[in-house]
Amino acid sequence: MTFTEPAGRQAVTAYRTPLRVPDPWLTLAGGIEPQVAQYFLVSARCGCFMQAARSLNVKATWLRKQLAQLETRLQRSLFSFQGSALTLTREGRQLQARLITLAHESAPPLNDQPLIRLAVAESILHDILGRDLISLLRRNASVRLQIITLDSELALQAVSADLVLWLSDAHVSVSGPSFATLPADRLARLDYVPHIAKRYSRSATRPDCLDDLNDYMLVQWQTDRHVDGFAPWNALIDQRRAGVVQVQSYELMLEMIRCSACIGLLPLYMSRFDRGLVALPEIFGPSMQRYLWMAVNVQAEGSPEVQMLRELIHHTLDERRDWFQT
Repeated sequence: MTFTEPAGRQAVTAYRTPLRVPDPWLTLAGGIEPQVAQYFLVSARCGCFMQAARSLNVKATWLRKQLAQLETRLQRSLFSFQGSALTLTREGRQLQARLITLAHESAPPLNDQPLIRLAVAESILHDILGRDLISLLRRNASVRLQIITLDSELALQAVSADLVLWLSDAHVSVSGPSFATLPADRLARLDYVPHIAKRYSRSATRPDCLDDLNDYMLVQWQTDRHVDGFAPWNALIDQRRAGVVQVQSYELMLEMIRCSACIGLLPLYMSRFDRGLVALPEIFGPSMQRYLWMAVNVQAEGSPEVQMLRELIHHTLDERRDWFQT
């Protein structure tokens, strides 16, 4: 009697194959420069060339050029677009797996980014530096930046930071933070005058003396109550028995001036920052003044990240030099 194997076992035996041998082109992965390998892996992880460029702190055009050269070298298409989404091709997934394996063997660990602490006067952050700081973060998503707002002399004395920008009264000697700094730089002089929204005033009937303010509501940022250089404005606020609103938020004060027909004390440059506002320089005569200062913590003197922020601040002010008096 002859026995035969069941058909099912024969089928299994027929389709049993050896383990798949990696495609020969993947042997080239070991020769890819570590930087280019990182460009590929970050792009694959982000699924977006723009976001990958931000994370790597490189230009998106440069990143795409490097990846195109990699595809030419390997003679493989690594990326494809499905609608607006960037995905890996089959070869791209193979390369990703191979590079991840090699990274554990040869690529050095990434260094943590140092934490940079920037302390800045709240109004300066809102009006002057905010947009350029956002642009910096768009270009470099790996930066570690802590932004601390200063709204009083007490906050300046209590803060600990690597780079500090603060405002001081014009008639006093410079008083900086409590920690040791390099010699402070005086960056600009700011003149302050009352402002009103153009939409609520005609040029022929705008207030030009203190008595004219009786028909308007005044708004005061509470921080300004403690500024000695604003004594004329603060005295006017204190004398008022009606038509006064005091707010804790600088942005809310601006909104009250823009949208509620209020008059508030702002830097003279504000009519350049917001074309909907107009200065009223005649009301108090000579403008009230403050100075903008910058100092670097002595312990952060050699930090390239702090130097980058210093250069950004100088560049920002240079672009707006006609806003200030030096």
